[in-house]
Amino acid sequence: MDRDYASPLDVPTMAQRALMSPAHFSREFKRAYGETPHSYLLTRRIERAMQLLRAGWSVTDACMEVGWTSLGSFSSRFTEVVGETPTAYAAREHSETEPIPACMAKILMRPPRFG
Repeated sequence: MDRDYASPLDVPTMAQRALMSPAHFSREFKRAYGETPHSYLLTRRIERAMQLLRAGWSVTDACMEVGWTSLGSFSSRFTEVVGETPTAYAAREHSETEPIPACMAKILMRPPRFG
């Protein structure tokens, strides 16, 4: 999911690759990562969209690049997770993050997990 976050991923396909039933895969995934596979995937997509918006991408382009097909759904989820709209996030100054090494920025700027 970390590598293929923009691809259409579903639990049955992931479970099949892990040689588990979908229900067992979901339970084990939540036990290991603290959230459902779907929630984890959405968090990765938001995280990547934040990076793209900081790099100057348009909201629409970032939305499509990370695997969303609906700008409205993307904006709603982004606002829920980040606390501001994608447009407001993109317009905000991000120069304070430039001197932070990429490996640390990824940890420090990670959006909170879904409830």
